[in-house]
Amino acid sequence: MKYTFLFISILIAFSANAQGQLSPARKQAIDSLALEKVRDLSKYISIIGDKATATTEAYRVIDRTLELFMNESEIGVSSLYSDKVRYYKIKKYLERLMRLNYTKVSIEWFNIQYVSDLVKQPDGKYVGVITIYQRFTGVKDGIVYQDVTKKDITIYVERKQTQIDGIPVGFWDVLLGDIRVKNTSK
Repeated sequence: MKYTFLFISILIAFSANAQGQLSPARKQAIDSLALEKVRDLSKYISIIGDKATATTEAYRVIDRTLELFMNESEIGVSSLYSDKVRYYKIKKYLERLMRLNYTKVSIEWFNIQYVSDLVKQPDGKYVGVITIYQRFTGVKDGIVYQDVTKKDITIYVERKQTQIDGIPVGFWDVLLGDIRVKNTSK
């Protein structure tokens, strides 16, 4: 599994600190994991939106994508033709993406970066924001629709427990939250 190395590193780095404070080394490991999850989300969205992807494969990738998110998370959808932003639960968004009425769809994320530091919340979780730019291209009947949307992805970092050989070990986990549209342009 691709997260195994990062997961083990985080387990080792964090198991000694029961208070849940983030040292610079811990924060760097968490940042790496958060960015990796955002990159995976980008890849999954491209696969789901690609008209060449078989339906069974798209649903498998949707299930995989949902594992990246907090429950009840939403994603914003915008268009050059409307000032309105619509928000959908992640699963509904992914299913709609799979069924877009284009003959060809390309979705590319770029310039992925942190825009806020992790801030500790009263419940002990840390919250931060990663900004991405998404280039959407859809082709139908020879007509090309294309836009670039700036989106902010809320990330949640929380302390969890697992057992390794019967020994309880604490670790930090990263989950994605709402994805908010900031602006859409040509």
